[in-house]
Amino acid sequence: MSTSQKQTPNRRRWLRFKANRRGYVSLILFSLLFVASLFAEVLSNDKPFVVYYNQQFYFPLLTSYPETTFGGEFDTEADYRAPVIRERLASNGNWALMPPNPHSYASINLNIRGPVPSPPSAVNLLGTDDRGRDVLARLLYGFRLSVLFGLGLTLVGTVIGIIAGAIQGYLGGRTDLFLQRFIEIWSAMPELYLLIIFASIFKPSALLLLILLSLFGWMGLSDYVRAEFLKGRNLDYVTAAKALGVSNVTIMLRHLLPNGMTPVITFLPFRMSGAILALTSLDFLGLGVPPPAPSLGELLAQGKANIEAWWLSLGTFIVLVGTLILLIFIGEALREAFDPRKI
Repeated sequence: MSTSQKQTPNRRRWLRFKANRRGYVSLILFSLLFVASLFAEVLSNDKPFVVYYNQQFYFPLLTSYPETTFGGEFDTEADYRAPVIRERLASNGNWALMPPNPHSYASINLNIRGPVPSPPSAVNLLGTDDRGRDVLARLLYGFRLSVLFGLGLTLVGTVIGIIAGAIQGYLGGRTDLFLQRFIEIWSAMPELYLLIIFASIFKPSALLLLILLSLFGWMGLSDYVRAEFLKGRNLDYVTAAKALGVSNVTIMLRHLLPNGMTPVITFLPFRMSGAILALTSLDFLGLGVPPPAPSLGELLAQGKANIEAWWLSLGTFIVLVGTLILLIFIGEALREAFDPRKI
């Protein structure tokens, strides 16, 4: 690699980010956990990877098979945890290869001896919730849902915030004044009350929550982008581009936006952690994703309702706090790497 490549600003930022060992390790850990959660159906499922029955192979993870395929009596999808099906798949040379954790987030363990939620055991490594569902499976799927929701909300809010801030900062004048007054009025809207109203009108879903929270999640970022565009719109190279007849959209995208991305990038992990907390809080209050969707907030609510079931609160606390800590460490490393005083 040449010396000129080593001296590029992006190269120096990356080296400063790697020098922050806490942030760099946090990025690796978070990436590994997120990628693993994307394969949650492979790691935790009540359906086998592959079934060998009567000298034929079946793949229940990819295709649904009726119970009659494996000698059952009903045409409904086979329940591979049912004693009759398990007995048939374990006899006469037949076999089934199950995932490491043979439970899905919605599957209920009907063979629990005692009340639910049940404590950790060899069957349910982290116990069950108050409906007999495996806590480990719900944590794995819930972590994926929270991170994907956080990514989606962060992406949508960032795009809207960049567009609004860029228009305000570049055009200025009455446009800036009008949008600033609009933001002041819109930010005063009671967000929680609006969520309650919409939750009572529409069927709750992750998409509905994403849309509603996106309506409010862009305003904080737009202020930083607006400030960067206000600072850069009167610089010499921008004035020269205008004199040459370059369009406003081209100037905003090619010249001003790259210089205004520093606050956007450094705030991304913090915005994502805020989005995850927002979803968890709404789920805890019963305003989030509908059951039986896996939810960290719903597990926390169960832990609050079942104080003696420590495994509910402890497991969820470790996953949630661990995720937020990793994102905060990544954000701190990004903020240090993009510090303009060190360019």
